[in-house]
Amino acid sequence: MATLWIGSGFAKARDVLAAVLIRLGVSPSAVTVAGVFITGLAGVALALGAGDTFAWSLAAGEGASLWLLVAVALMVMAAACDILDGAIARQANRISTFGAFLDSTLDRFSDFAIFVGIALYYVWSSPANITVLLMCVVGFFNAFMISYTRARAEAIIGSCPVGYWQRGERLAAILIAAAAHNVPAFITQQAILPAFTVLRRMRYTYRVATGRKVFVDVRAAPWWIKIRLWRWPRGTTAYTIVTSINILWLIFARFQLGDPIRDFVESLAK
Repeated sequence: MATLWIGSGFAKARDVLAAVLIRLGVSPSAVTVAGVFITGLAGVALALGAGDTFAWSLAAGEGASLWLLVAVALMVMAAACDILDGAIARQANRISTFGAFLDSTLDRFSDFAIFVGIALYYVWSSPANITVLLMCVVGFFNAFMISYTRARAEAIIGSCPVGYWQRGERLAAILIAAAAHNVPAFITQQAILPAFTVLRRMRYTYRVATGRKVFVDVRAAPWWIKIRLWRWPRGTTAYTIVTSINILWLIFARFQLGDPIRDFVESLAK
């Protein structure tokens, strides 16, 4: 019940702010572009202070980075833009095919800014961390492929609603990791787990396109599918459990990222 109240209150606040922006003559596309620009600034903040240690305070010393909190503040603003552009479009009756295209396209620029910002921090470190750089490349590739597979699938089968790591989950992940000063946990997570959403969408598209049975509603699926908690949609207990595990990882996975790829290459050169 509390979750419903919070969600309802959030939606009302969003709609009120959207109405104010409409009266000011702000268009949905302007808000979308503003969100991308702000995310770019967040990428700059990450490049200046992504760090590789876990810390909670702003005390001077290793692991404390004001830039991470700047990045968090900017990403919250960008997320607000991401939410408001749709609300403005609906209230002002300005929903358009091009607006949806622009929103989806610019989301890829936002993903790119985040991963490039983190990668630059580790490239500028001495020595540059090749392993983290490649993990950032893979993380961005996963984010891009999640969007691409859905777009291509829906051009073929009409709808592809499956997969856990949608944009909302990925944005929440970097926000939590940056707030916890634990970007290494985010990079490790995003270089691995979202690939399973890509594979699931590929498999789902294959099964639908070839006439095989699929279970969009997990509640109608056999028990061996129901126990795969990541298959459940938002708002369910299973989804909450999976999300909680991911959040705990982002906050408490306290480790240093080494550079095993560099170590391996250097060992070959000896």
